[in-house]
Amino acid sequence: MTWVINGVYLVVAVLFILGLKAMSSPKTAKRGIAWAGVGMVLATVATFFIPAEDGSLLFFAPGKTINLVLCLIALAIGAGAAAYLGKVVKMTDMPQMVAIYNGMGGGAAALIAAVEFTSAEPPTGVHAVLAMMGAFIGSVAFSGSVLAWAKLQGVMKKAVRWPVQNLGNVLHTLVTLGLGIAIVIVGPHPILVIAFFLMSLILGLALTSPIGGADMPVVISLLNAFTGLAVGLEGYVLGNPALIIAGIVVGAAGTLLTQLMAKAMNRPLTNVLFAPITGEAQGGEGPSGTMKEVSAMDAAAMMRYAENVIIVPGYGMAVAGAQHKVYEMTKLLEAEGVDVKFAIHPVAGRMPGHMNVLLAEAGVPYDQIFDLDEINADFPLADVALVIGANDVVNPVARTDKSSPIYGMPILDADKARQTIVIKRGKGAGYSRH
Repeated sequence: MTWVINGVYLVVAVLFILGLKAMSSPKTAKRGIAWAGVGMVLATVATFFIPAEDGSLLFFAPGKTINLVLCLIALAIGAGAAAYLGKVVKMTDMPQMVAIYNGMGGGAAALIAAVEFTSAEPPTGVHAVLAMMGAFIGSVAFSGSVLAWAKLQGVMKKAVRWPVQNLGNVLHTLVTLGLGIAIVIVGPHPILVIAFFLMSLILGLALTSPIGGADMPVVISLLNAFTGLAVGLEGYVLGNPALIIAGIVVGAAGTLLTQLMAKAMNRPLTNVLFAPITGEAQGGEGPSGTMKEVSAMDAAAMMRYAENVIIVPGYGMAVAGAQHKVYEMTKLLEAEGVDVKFAIHPVAGRMPGHMNVLLAEAGVPYDQIFDLDEINADFPLADVALVIGANDVVNPVARTDKSSPIYGMPILDADKARQTIVIKRGKGAGYSRH
């Protein structure tokens, strides 16, 4: 039976890797999700047939049916909730859904470690160290992801930062790791285990609380990497190849994505964690010049008689749910012979790829959507650049004003178009400060 289960796990690993590879392109993403889903079903089913050390089945052996019943109940609740939420959650709410799902993975890894520590034969040696590290990282990922969900959902309105927070976080981390080391050396005493998990959960909250919406795409990716690492570590403790491979793949993908997002914002990861943008624009002397309003009819005329139009969508468009109307306008312009392209900044929206998903939902063809590096050279040739709720990613001060919190961030060169129209929900400066 063992070799059959290991064979299934090998197939699962291949499906996970192929699925992740397919998700790298919008054209094959749906197929990749299906492959990964099939792999997850196979891994779950195979787990029910893992034999115990005495050769009996963990779930189907006589006297152990309670395990089977509890697992089936948990699967039914989880699958039911996921199916329902998958249908009713709006695209604009997808970032917080991803955050909370990611947190569940980290929490599951931490719970696995908790069960191992409280078992009749707790792990020792290397297994104890890895279980402790998985519990620590998984707990931080869980509580941090829950707080990220609260911020994205609007439950928590403002970033919270305390005096000497960085020093406090460092000391908090050292104390928590000290408790973990004590568990490894002395053994999993109940008081030590409880204190260790509480400190780990609080640390996740402390690390995430000062981080504002501008840095949230990087944080979501980083927490995703944490979850993958925690799952991989607990997979080693359990001797489960599927968990090890899935954790490594998720951890590596999350780490690479975190690096790409940090690079796109020109913000080292240390700055995101220890000097976060809290959500309020800082520095600068305030906006200069005057705002020139343009009517809807004038804007329509400018684009109707243009040859080239570049649309820059941002989170403001997502909140307004205007992606369908924007594409309707695009088709009207194309019917009149206007060439229309969409320019996407890597950190547009609240998570990587958010704008791409919203535009795909509206039916925008993939070949009309361009990344920053692909489209920036076209702005000087564009007759009109239409910026819809994406003020930070087109703000020219990122090039020149060292006092700006977004200084140095690569931006879309919308200001270099012959005419630029900016649609903004309010007149507050925010990150559109000049």
